Amino acid sequence: MPQVTIQKAQNHLVQLIQKALAGEEVVIVKGKVSLVKLVAVRNGNSERQIGADKGLVKIADDFDAPLDDFKEYMV
Repeated sequence: MPQVTIQKAQNHLVQLIQKALAGEEVVIVKGKVSLVKLVAVRNGNSERQIGADKGLVKIADDFDAPLDDFKEYMV
């Protein structure tokens, strides 16, 4: 994620917008302090991508193993 100063952002705004539209996030800083993140706005009409969230959810190998607290209810 590139960081640019306010001055550079003013001078290269069109190029920074093009980067944001291409999916890159640009952070505008003042000194060492991050002030603004420039990102593209996604409209709600975009097509869904199958598998876009792959790898975000992890299920433990023993997720369906019997729980000790419920032994008395199991037949």
